[in-house]
Order: sequence, then structure tokens, then C-alpha cells
Amino acid sequence: MSMNKGAHNQSREETSRTVSEELELLAVMGQDFAASLDIEETLSRGLQRITDYVGAQAGAVFVLSDDGTTLTCTACSGPIDVVGLSLGSDEGIVGRCVQNNIPEIVRDVSKDPNFFQAADEVTGFETRSLLCAPLSVKDQKIGAIELVNKSSGDGLFDETDLHLLQSLSSSAALAIINARMAEALVEQERVRRELELAAEIQRSLLPDPGGDDFPVCGINFPARTVSGDFYDFFPLEDGRICFNLGDVSGKGMNAALLMAKTASLFRCLGKTIHQPGQLMARINAEICETVTRGMFVTMVGGVFDPRTGKVVLANAGHEPPLFRRTDGSYEPVPAQAPPIGISPFLTGSNDFPETEIQLENGSLYIFTDGVTEGYLENGEELGAEGLQERLTEYTGLPIGERLQTVLSPLKRDDVALRDDLTLLVIEDNNTGHAEQVVPPAGEETVPKKILSLQFRSQAKNLKGVRSAITGAAMMSGCSEAACQDVVIAVDEACQNVIRHAYNGDDNGAVELDVLRDGDDLVVELRDYAAPVDVSKIKPRELDDVRPGGLGTHFIREVMDTVEFLRPADGEGNLLRMVKRIA
Repeated sequence: MSMNKGAHNQSREETSRTVSEELELLAVMGQDFAASLDIEETLSRGLQRITDYVGAQAGAVFVLSDDGTTLTCTACSGPIDVVGLSLGSDEGIVGRCVQNNIPEIVRDVSKDPNFFQAADEVTGFETRSLLCAPLSVKDQKIGAIELVNKSSGDGLFDETDLHLLQSLSSSAALAIINARMAEALVEQERVRRELELAAEIQRSLLPDPGGDDFPVCGINFPARTVSGDFYDFFPLEDGRICFNLGDVSGKGMNAALLMAKTASLFRCLGKTIHQPGQLMARINAEICETVTRGMFVTMVGGVFDPRTGKVVLANAGHEPPLFRRTDGSYEPVPAQAPPIGISPFLTGSNDFPETEIQLENGSLYIFTDGVTEGYLENGEELGAEGLQERLTEYTGLPIGERLQTVLSPLKRDDVALRDDLTLLVIEDNNTGHAEQVVPPAGEETVPKKILSLQFRSQAKNLKGVRSAITGAAMMSGCSEAACQDVVIAVDEACQNVIRHAYNGDDNGAVELDVLRDGDDLVVELRDYAAPVDVSKIKPRELDDVRPGGLGTHFIREVMDTVEFLRPADGEGNLLRMVKRIA
């Protein structure tokens, strides 16, 4: 009896020690999972502890793909590295374990039809028995932990091993889910911060309010953090105001990026290209080169002259703006061209069609479809007629307050916006219009110098000269065709100076001035070579195929006035060329 009692006590002590060790292992791994920021490293370290404790030759952690079709080894222990090994989610014993969500012992894998032999064939490792436990939390399947070939005893895994592995796999599964949730929260926070930064950049692209006396005012309410709508306005040097309003197709960051690019192009190019049709065509060409397939921009761009009350605009597939006359009637201004970004060839010409409107103390309202399709409190859309009613009702309010009040029923705290809301108004407040500013009798307009260049008589300098002339002509308001004419004339004249006046001397001084004189663009080209006999400079007819003289012919053909003058100081030569801008 005493011997039986002693053996029984020894068995209880061994069992108690085993339970204590298992609990200690669970506690250590639980701490690792809770404290680690690298779940894969922690799984690998935990798997090694499990493999050592159970006495297995090898172990592996398989994780299920997001779409639930593939199991991939993300951690392993033992003599063979199988990290990256993938199999179908229903293949092998591990696949069966995941699908059934039940732990199991396979004492002899050769007798199991589900055993995945390909791994052994590739690695050369011999798998005899397996212990597999699913990684799952409730019905959420994550993967499985697999132990291979127990080294001690009879070489077979037992129920105690299975219970231990099941407990450890539950802890690991919970740790994986927690790590994924933490990672998702970090990613959400990163995206939120990026969206806030993008929204801040977008807001910086909007123009500063011009005050109640300024004739152009706009307002924008984004439906999301970032907006696909935009508007802008800025004064030109001659007192006119360039404006635009646009709506990018789609939502999210792609639309916001396209919005920023289009708005930036308009502001940059609009300072030198003052013809809305030409400006929109240039923007369209730029956008078509890089736009993502399926994305486009509906846009209205134009120029308003407060002195005359005239608006010139181009409408690229946008909602028809509303021209409100002083008698309270409204006239829509429909689009005459497709949206920007569709194709550079659909307009049928180099420029987008333009529309001229004489406001005559009226107002022009431009808006996105988010305004007319916005929901009122009763659940109905505002619509074009509803917009007109509100514009009429609040027409007496100051310009900024009016826009806020008109959109207030659509911008409510308890309802998310259906789409971005953007509204722009151009208002003619000048009662003393003049068709054209005419200087008083006896006074002459003073030419304004736009460009002044000094360079040596070297052909390599002409590329820079052509670029500078292009910018000056565009800034002066020349059409694209007129701009090309001026560049051709200046280039030919400069080549004549280099070849004939200086006879190839690459150190001769050349001066080029460009002036705006009313409706004329004046180009003055001076050299310091020996004075030429002006009477001998004659253009030759094109059918005379002898060399020489064609440059002079081209200059006279493309320019309105060409004069060879004597400089005031009598030194060198002066060529004066004039191109009519309007």
C-alpha cells in the first residue's frame, strides 16, 4: 500500500509540475503577444517555444489570405525553412484543419489522403506525424499552427500535446487579430492626416475673398474631406478679372489631385493667355497627356471686364451658367465643347468656342451639379428652378452673404452632403460703362515695355530669344497665330543680323525690345554693325528661287508694319516691326 501511495503522490507531483509549466508557457507567450509590435517576429519566437516544449522536430504557422483562398507559411522552426510556402486553403491536413476549425492529431500521415506531399518532395524532409490546431476567434478564421514529428517517447503526439497547442493557438489568434486591428487603426489615422493635409492644400488654392465691392465671389463646401470642385479668380494687369469653376469626375484622392492640377494650370496659364477658348484648349492638351482613363473635368473659364461689363467665357461640358438680367429673367449659357480630358481633337479647332455676354448691370452665376442636385430638408432636390428662386429672393444681399444664404438649406449639420457644393458669381456693378477707353484729345498713349534683351550675335542664342518672345507676345494678349507670326519675324530678323550685318562675327551686340502700344505689339531690334543701305533691302518674290532675300519677304508677310530706321545716335541699325494684337 505504501508503495502504491508513493507512486500515486509522485504521479500527482509530475502532473502538477506539467500543468504549472504549461501555464507558465502560456503566460510568457501571452505577455509576448501583448507587448510586441511585430506580430510575425513574436509568432516565430512563440512557435519555437511551442516546438521545444512539445518536443517536435519542426513547426510552422500558416496564415489565411484576405480572400480566403490561400494558406501561406509566415513562420517556421526546425531544420527546414518553409517560410513563403503556399497551398490552397482547402489543401493538405492544415487546410482541412482550417476549414473545419477543429484541432486534430494525425499519427501516420502516409495513411491520410489529405496529406500534402509536395512540401516533403521539395524540402527532402520526411513528415511522419502531425499535430495541427486552427488559429481562429469565434467564426473568424486566420490560419493554423502545425507541429511535425514528435522526437521523444514513442514519437507520437498525444491529447495533452493537442490541448496545449489548442490553448496556445487561441492566444496567438487573438494576438494576430489585435495586431491587425492596431495596424488598421494606424493606417486609418495616417490616411486621415493625409486627407486633412490634402484638404488644407486645396483650401489654399481657393482665392481670398475680394470683399463685398469686388465683382467676383465664390464659395465651396466639400462633401468629403477633399473636394473635386474648384473655383478661382484673379485680376489681370489691364484691370480685367480671370475666373473659372470646375468639377472633376469621381471622388476621393484621384479627383482631388486632378482638381489641383487643373486649377494650377488655369492660374498659371491664365496670367499670360487672356482668350478663354485658347486657354481652355491649352489646359485640355496638358490634362489629356496624363489624365487617368475615365476621368475628366467639366469647367467654365472666362474673363470679365468691369469697365465694360463684358464677359467672355468658354464652357467645357459644364452645367449651363445662369445669366440674371436686371429685370429678373434668367438665361442659361449651355456648353459648346466637351469636358476637359476627353480628347484634344473633339473641339474641331485649336480653341474652345467662346461666348460673349454683356452683363449690363446683371449677374452671372456659375455652379456645379452638386448645387442643383442637393437635397432640401423635405428630401427634394433644389433643382435649377429652385436655385433661380433663391437667387432672386436674396439678390439684395451683399455678394458673399448672398451665396452663403442661397446654399444654406443644402448645408445642414444633420445631413451629409450628397456632392460638393460650389457657386461663383460675377456681378456687374459699374453704371458708367465705356465701350473703349479713349485718351483725351491731344494725348497719346505711352507704350509699355514688356521685354528687353541683350545678347551676342550667335545662332545658339536664338532658342532663348524665341522662348522669350513667345512669352512676351502671349502676355500681351496675342492669339496663338499672332504669337507664331511674331516669333517667325523676330527669328528671321535676328538671323539676318548675324549672317549679314555682322558677317558671322559672333561677338556682335544685339538689343531686342518688345513694347505694348495700345492694340499694337512693337518689336525693335538693334545692332551695332556698319549702317546698311536701306534702299538695297528689298524682299524677293517666292517664285525667284535664288538664295537670299526670303527672310525679308517672310517678315513683311507676317507683320503689319516693318520699318528700317536710323538710331538716334547714328550708330548701327534699327528694325521696327509692328503686329496688331486685336
